[in-house]
Amino acid sequence: MDDTLVRIWEHLVGRLTGPLTFRLLVQPTMSTLFAVRDGLRDARAGRSPFFSTIVGNPDDRRRLIREGLIAIGKLAVLAIVLDFVYQLIVFRRIYPVEAIDVALLLAFVPYFVLRGPVNRIARLWVRPGERASDQTSRPGS
Repeated sequence: MDDTLVRIWEHLVGRLTGPLTFRLLVQPTMSTLFAVRDGLRDARAGRSPFFSTIVGNPDDRRRLIREGLIAIGKLAVLAIVLDFVYQLIVFRRIYPVEAIDVALLLAFVPYFVLRGPVNRIARLWVRPGERASDQTSRPGS
């Protein structure tokens, strides 16, 4: 078991250099953009922050988790596929658990961490139910 944990750690740290390193920047950036988009939508709809609702409201938990998975599902699949390609190039072998770990780290974590704070910040400027087009067409603006 210790050998497996050491191997996983070495493989994860080794991903910081070598082929396909650019994905370590692109995937969290895309996840962040999706979180900003959805956080702004939440603020406009007057919804409470994403993560705190998942943790504190069991009635909405399933809906929000499903919504988050749909929002970044393709990105997570892409993260897994790219990690498989990386593993084949570097290790000549596939380690599925490591690929899932990398996908969680690169795609899911930024989305789930940032969507709520974006909602909170956006509420300072956006009234619930207000769309971007409504802001520019208000009389006296």
